[in-house]
Amino acid sequence: QVQLVESGGGLMQPGGSLRLSCTASGDDFSLYNMGWWSQAPGKERELVAAIAVGGSTKYDDSVKGRFTISRDNSANTVHLQMNNLKPSDTAVYYCTGDRSLLAVVIGTGDSWGQGTQVTVSP
Repeated sequence: QVQLVESGGGLMQPGGSLRLSCTASGDDFSLYNMGWWSQAPGKERELVAAIAVGGSTKYDDSVKGRFTISRDNSANTVHLQMNNLKPSDTAVYYCTGDRSLLAVVIGTGDSWGQGTQVTVSP
């Protein structure tokens, strides 16, 4: 399995943008389907976006048109570009990866990062 390290979280005003990055090590990144999950205070962890090894993507309805997931296999990195941020986007964001796309989408992936905090507030 890969080891994952997230970066890029922080505090942003509503309407602003952040770019999260997740860098993998320890295995062939190009074989891994990747995803971003979020967990807001007092809520269960939820899928935000996923990207398959072939590049196809899936988004939660709440972020469609605002967030974009992408991958750079040459840099072993997956990104989450977050635009037009809303206070409801406030959460800890986790990167996950697995050779099974289903595992990434349902949250049972083998690899998880430590999480990065995103706070959207005036």
